[in-house]
Amino acid sequence: MESLSERGAATRRRLLEAAAAELVETGDIEVAAVARRAGLSVGLPYRYFGTRSGLMSALLADFYERLVSETVLGHFAGHTWPERWRNQLTRWVDWVYDEPLAPVVLGRMVGDAQVAAMEADCAKQVIALGARHIATGQDEGAVTYRRDPELMSAAVVGGMRSILAVVLDQDPRPDRGAVLEEIWHFSTAALGVHGGGAALDVREEGAALDVREGSATRDMRREGVALSARDEETVGRVRHERGR
Repeated sequence: MESLSERGAATRRRLLEAAAAELVETGDIEVAAVARRAGLSVGLPYRYFGTRSGLMSALLADFYERLVSETVLGHFAGHTWPERWRNQLTRWVDWVYDEPLAPVVLGRMVGDAQVAAMEADCAKQVIALGARHIATGQDEGAVTYRRDPELMSAAVVGGMRSILAVVLDQDPRPDRGAVLEEIWHFSTAALGVHGGGAALDVREEGAALDVREGSATRDMRREGVALSARDEETVGRVRHERGR
């Protein structure tokens, strides 16, 4: 016999699915409409979520839980950090493109202080997980050193969210492959990922330039060794950073 907790979990899931459908279809959540859509009594949403804000907060938390499970916590194939990052971005774009709630949550969802607080907490979780991933990239020499991984994560996550909010609201939507390329170039530039994983490391003492896995240095320039186009770009970036 099904236990009360299992029945309760099933009812809660049913209400969340009805709320998601209501939000996607109408752009808003009205508790009585959610109950009708779920085929349940009007009082049940209040029993499980307390208030309309509680229902919206639970829906938001469920969205981010699924997002994190599918696009952050999974295993992404690749021998190098950039390969794994690209595969992760591919999964992220695919999941968001296929998720009906994504355009609303990432671009148009509004709510009261309780909903805003829940969204802030969810965003912090995604940023914290991203920071761990970026720190791993730093340890592997794929992401630029001497920068705070949490701040870099916040910048990348915020930028990705803004990009996706824009494209998900367009009709027709841009090809997801093109969007992936935009996010790839933006994120690797923001993280200092260079080439196949070589990271910029601008050291505090002196002007030594170390481009990992690509051995062009200032000394090579002095000796007349021609730099590749990729290394020329690296030198330009470093000069720009020093000139700030």
